[in-house]
Amino acid sequence: MAATGALPGLFFCFSAMVLLIIVSVSAPTWDSISFLNTNGLSFGVFGYTGSKPHVGYDFPLPGSDINTGIIHNLTYVLVLYPVAAGLSGIAFLFGVCGASYHRAGTILMTLTAALSSLCTLIAWIVSTSLFGVVRDRVRNEGIPASLGNANWISLGALVSLLLGFCTAACGVFGNYRRSRGL
Repeated sequence: MAATGALPGLFFCFSAMVLLIIVSVSAPTWDSISFLNTNGLSFGVFGYTGSKPHVGYDFPLPGSDINTGIIHNLTYVLVLYPVAAGLSGIAFLFGVCGASYHRAGTILMTLTAALSSLCTLIAWIVSTSLFGVVRDRVRNEGIPASLGNANWISLGALVSLLLGFCTAACGVFGNYRRSRGL
């Protein structure tokens, strides 16, 4: 008998995992998913259009105040998106165990979803701040720039993880008894 109390948390953790994987394969791997679009370039987690995927990068844009040490170092924090995707995938697997067999799986899903939520929250705050500052500095140079769709996809993943954590925490108290056959 499935523990139906764990199913909403399972659904939300799976949804967050898919969204975080989409964000993680943003530009340069998938150019239509990006955090910032400007000057014909799309910027993602591991680089920008035309660059090799790597952690941490400089912005190839005009302006002396764009490539400061702080901005360059903040691009390293974007690696938290794939970490959060992995953690939400682990939460999903724990949820499958909790939904199919034992309460311990739901408890572990709750804890892992909380950790994944924290990673996603930190990454979302840093990425929104980072690309917002770069967008404003590029606009001050007279170049049009706009935030991309990865900002909103990652916000959706954050909300889904928070809902997954809350519903998994409530699902811990679900019915896990096996029915006895007479």
